[in-house]
Amino acid sequence: MTDTPKRLEFTEKKKENIITAIYLGSILIILAIIYTAQLPNSLWNEIFNFFTSLTLSPVGGGIALPAPADLTAHRQLYNAGFQFAIGIGIVEIVILALRIFLNSPAARKAETVENIVFWLGSGYLIVTYLVNITIAAEWFVFWAGIIVVFGLGFVTRAVILMVSR
Repeated sequence: MTDTPKRLEFTEKKKENIITAIYLGSILIILAIIYTAQLPNSLWNEIFNFFTSLTLSPVGGGIALPAPADLTAHRQLYNAGFQFAIGIGIVEIVILALRIFLNSPAARKAETVENIVFWLGSGYLIVTYLVNITIAAEWFVFWAGIIVVFGLGFVTRAVILMVSR
């Protein structure tokens, strides 16, 4: 009888539980870091002020959509949103590496790549359109961009699934 070390083999459920724990723990750490970095200002007050400042702004054709009354008043909140999006994007990259290492199913890897596209794309849009916002049109371009990034994530996921079959 030889004492050869056994390779750790995880069931799919155990792999997903490990990845979920790392992901949720990372989100909590990112939230704590961003909240601490925004001190002495209260991020909760910024969120409250943001939502109470929303008014209906005309976009054309008799349609009005919610937008902040003072576009530049929430720069600190936009920066926190940017930091969160980039932080989650980086965590998703780490999760993808972990999924590759643990040989997760292609559908899970594709989902993670979709998330990377969404979070990094959202971070780019926040810093491009909201942090230095000057006109109301940029607010609506930002939301149109979020819809595009969401769609790009779905398309990326579909392409990965097609290639992996």
